[in-house]
Amino acid sequence: MKRNISRFPPEFCFQLTDEECSRFQIGILNGGRGSNLKYLPYAYTEQGVAMLTSVLHTDRAISASIQIMEAFVEMSHYIRRYRDMLPRDEMLELSNKQYLLEGELRDIKNKMVTKDDLSDLMKVFLDSVSDEELLILDGEPFKADEAYAKICKTAKSNIILIDDYIGIKTLHHLANAKSKVKITIISDNKSRPSLRKVDMEDFKSECPGLNIDLKSSCGRVHDRFMVIDHGDKDCRIYHCGSSIKDSGNKITTVIPIRDMEVYSDMVSSLLSNPELPLK
Repeated sequence: MKRNISRFPPEFCFQLTDEECSRFQIGILNGGRGSNLKYLPYAYTEQGVAMLTSVLHTDRAISASIQIMEAFVEMSHYIRRYRDMLPRDEMLELSNKQYLLEGELRDIKNKMVTKDDLSDLMKVFLDSVSDEELLILDGEPFKADEAYAKICKTAKSNIILIDDYIGIKTLHHLANAKSKVKITIISDNKSRPSLRKVDMEDFKSECPGLNIDLKSSCGRVHDRFMVIDHGDKDCRIYHCGSSIKDSGNKITTVIPIRDMEVYSDMVSSLLSNPELPLK
């Protein structure tokens, strides 16, 4: 659901509150170490359960599927509720409409893109793009350089890169940001060879409009993240499958994180770390 959030409006699913969760017996709460519930579970309405079976991928198809499912479920409830009260002609009309809706739904399912279809499409794409150039962003294939450039260009106020392995190529990716965007790199600079002070000075002379700060990750971070506009309402956090300096070496994936609250606190904490000195 979280990877396809646009398919699930509030009337399709919702997250339980602490009070609501306490009224249910959750299977994971079976005692023992590691069995505590870390996140509140989601509850799904009838429409939500139906949508879980769908693998539609285009915005237009998703919108149509939502409308059809809502109409289909509502029509079904209406017919069951007033079956004995409706005149025969109205019952026939409603039955015909329901039949037409079922036909539309079957037509969409016949034309929708499935996971197997996407796999076949990826194979076709890979025929024309080498492994060294490929990166998957939001489920779509991009050249690695183009993908990171696309992300950096969207930043309005700041970019925070959390990556223990940085290099000159890292800086060149970040150079796609607008001139007034503040850039912070949080890293322990573990690359071999590591990023040097002279590398940073040369880069700043080439791109004088960029403001780059370096913070130590203090050994606290394993994964790689790119944060866009931290502290703003439009903040976005991406989980990066590989270090940005290695983009293009292998097929990798960049995934936007939906539940950002925990990560936002982590980023704020890391920003208070000491500066990272370069040798």
